[in-house]
Amino acid sequence: MNDRVRAWAPSVSLGLVVLVLGVVELLNTDPIVDRAYDRGLAVLVLATAVAVGLARRAPAAALALSGGIGLVQYTTDNQIMLIEVAFFVVVFAAARWGHVVTVVAAALAVPLAAALAVHLAITQEYVPLLSNDDIRTLLDTAERVGNSSARAGITVFLVLVLASPWLLGVAFRFGDRARASRISQVRAEDSAAVAVQQTEQAREIARLRDEQARLARDVHDVVGHSLAVILAQAESAQYLPDDDPDRLKQTMATIAGSARSSLQDVRQVLSAPDAPTVTRPLDTLVDGVRAGGHEVVVRELGTARPLPPELEVTAYRVLQEMLTNAVKHGRREEPVFVERHWPDDSLSDELRIEVRNSASSAVGERGSGLDGMRQRLAAVGGRLDVRRREEPDTTTFTVTAWIPLVPR
Repeated sequence: MNDRVRAWAPSVSLGLVVLVLGVVELLNTDPIVDRAYDRGLAVLVLATAVAVGLARRAPAAALALSGGIGLVQYTTDNQIMLIEVAFFVVVFAAARWGHVVTVVAAALAVPLAAALAVHLAITQEYVPLLSNDDIRTLLDTAERVGNSSARAGITVFLVLVLASPWLLGVAFRFGDRARASRISQVRAEDSAAVAVQQTEQAREIARLRDEQARLARDVHDVVGHSLAVILAQAESAQYLPDDDPDRLKQTMATIAGSARSSLQDVRQVLSAPDAPTVTRPLDTLVDGVRAGGHEVVVRELGTARPLPPELEVTAYRVLQEMLTNAVKHGRREEPVFVERHWPDDSLSDELRIEVRNSASSAVGERGSGLDGMRQRLAAVGGRLDVRRREEPDTTTFTVTAWIPLVPR
């Protein structure tokens, strides 16, 4: 409510000023015997004040009311009053704040108002105007020549005078639009900058999360494989004869070597998370499983070739997780089959790694290890396939990974 009062206060105040000036003008005008005529002038003053009061907040209504005032004046022959100069305020407000239709209507009203003012000034004898000798001479001349060039010249002059507030209102209107456009542009640029910043932050968060997930996968693969191998080696020590301390020492040394290798891998993963590398060939993974007492049958087809560092890490970690699952869930007495198939023709550009073992327990096709392998392979354009085959006396579990020879 207070906002509406503040919005209307300037317009209402200006309307009251016009009303007061109109009343002063009425009091200084010679009284007319016809009281109805005097009441008509009072209504004209009031209507003019209302039009000025509406000019800012309702320019279309103010312009329509001003037109109605002129029409009534023309048809009733009410005398022209100086207070009607306030029409300038209405024209200005219509041009600046009105709708496009109101702006056009105000432009069309300017010549009509000028013609009406000339007509009323020539056909009436208004005392405040007659007191000015120059104006009286001008009006007498216009009255003698009638519709000649003098009346046309006066009309053109009044058109120019009345058009000045309209032009000023249009200028302010376009100035407001230009400022609003600049403000909108600045806001759009600020919004774009914020959006870019938020996008960069989102990308950085996504990168950190991806790095965190990759680091977790690496630690999972390293620790899981090492523990599985160490556990297998420790279990194999139970079956050593008591009178063979040398083999027991050798087994303990193998366990220590596996633990030391695991610690080295963990340090490497944690110290250089942005550039993971492996320093040992794939066959070292097979050797570690064999040292735990598991039989591993390796078959390599095609011609081996060096892999880029990123793909080398992927191949190493994927085979590491495959062997870990085979050791954890496979039958100890059954061999683990490892096959690496290198492409020898241009029709294929993928390294296929397959690990097959006989499972001693139910092994699902989902788990953190398998999901980690899928994510790791998907990151380089590879894929993973997990298959189970039920046989009369065992369950065969086969995991196959395809790794591109070049990053995708």
